[in-house]
Amino acid sequence: MAQQTLAQVHPLYQETDPRRLRAAFRRQEWVAGTSGMAPGYTQGNLVILPKADAFDFLLFCLRNPKPCPLLEVTDPGDPEPKLVAPGADLRTDLPRYRVFRKGEMVDEPTDITSYWRNDLVAFLLGCSFTFERAMQEAGIPVRGLEGGKASYTAFVTGIQCRPAGKFRGPMVCTMRPMTPSQAVKAVQVTSRFPRAHGAPVHIGDPKAIGIKDVSKPEFGTPAELLPGEVPVFWGCGITPQVVALESKVEFMITHYPGHMFITDMRDQELAVG
Repeated sequence: MAQQTLAQVHPLYQETDPRRLRAAFRRQEWVAGTSGMAPGYTQGNLVILPKADAFDFLLFCLRNPKPCPLLEVTDPGDPEPKLVAPGADLRTDLPRYRVFRKGEMVDEPTDITSYWRNDLVAFLLGCSFTFERAMQEAGIPVRGLEGGKASYTAFVTGIQCRPAGKFRGPMVCTMRPMTPSQAVKAVQVTSRFPRAHGAPVHIGDPKAIGIKDVSKPEFGTPAELLPGEVPVFWGCGITPQVVALESKVEFMITHYPGHMFITDMRDQELAVG
């Protein structure tokens, strides 16, 4: 039997307008992951913090651009990302969120309007879903988008982020298996997208970055390494969620892993060189 395409799996994968997708999320017609959606448009990780913690987190992002590349920072109390998606509402326009209090994850809602406060600042961080289309166009297979499925694979590594204020903890990395020659090409392609995590942080032996078992990711689904393939690791925007747990942050809202904010920006707007 022929493999299904993503468009055949669900009609929303056929939707090419980010505004219509965000409206569907707002109506809670889709509460699953966004990998493979709106190809060609930039997706973003979300972090929301009280203004009192915003500067330290901004500094954390500047010190750790691989996992936390900045796309936009909103004004306190304003849920509209005016730069990357005018008219959108970060309280409703993602499929699912996570809420952290005092270092514990306490809720996974599909709408955070009830949690919103006038002192909250939202950060949108680049996402590696952005460069996956560029990889495919360069002839590099993306395992997570094959066979009518959309998935990702991410690990908590032993790489420690540079701390800033209360924010400290390990880097999370996504992993994509590929052949060594594909990995060389992937470095060239993804290096052009520094605001979407850029080039890999590691290629090869997972144990070298503190991953004991590459078949057991902490986030997403396992990606099998086929004969002749090597694991390739990129910084990941789930990092702030692990940092929230380790740093026992008083209050933080994030996207649910893999359930991203889809912006109006084209991927090529992030490309350099």
